[in-house]
Amino acid sequence: MSGSAPHLLPVSPPAPPPQTFVSEAERARLTPAALIGLRSLARAWKLTGGEAAALIGVSATTWDRIRSGAWKQAFSQDQMMRVSAMIGIFKGLHLLFADDMADRWVRLRNAGPLFQHLTPVEAMIERGIPGMIEIRRHVDALRGGL
Repeated sequence: MSGSAPHLLPVSPPAPPPQTFVSEAERARLTPAALIGLRSLARAWKLTGGEAAALIGVSATTWDRIRSGAWKQAFSQDQMMRVSAMIGIFKGLHLLFADDMADRWVRLRNAGPLFQHLTPVEAMIERGIPGMIEIRRHVDALRGGL
């Protein structure tokens, strides 16, 4: 092996920092995709206007503007965190279940300690972002992602 160069393993780039949605420019860039995802998720989960508004932390009239496509501003950091958590739950459920259970699951009462006889939608509304993140972690754990 004399005269040959040592074999070097490629160096992976450092992992990007976690998404915090602090930057207004970043939120403005991501909002159009978040709106599409949110509207699709609301249809799939059969959310009422009141539920959708509560889940993203807006008034019912603001939800109506979002649903109709009339919303033209960037989501706040809080709203982006909520949408991100819900889309993560939606994606995780669709990886976990190959049938309509993926969308029905959020409507089923759950006796587990995380839900305390609430549906996942009710638990997310009641507990806000911390509850959404807990439920996302729960779904990820169910599918072996944690």
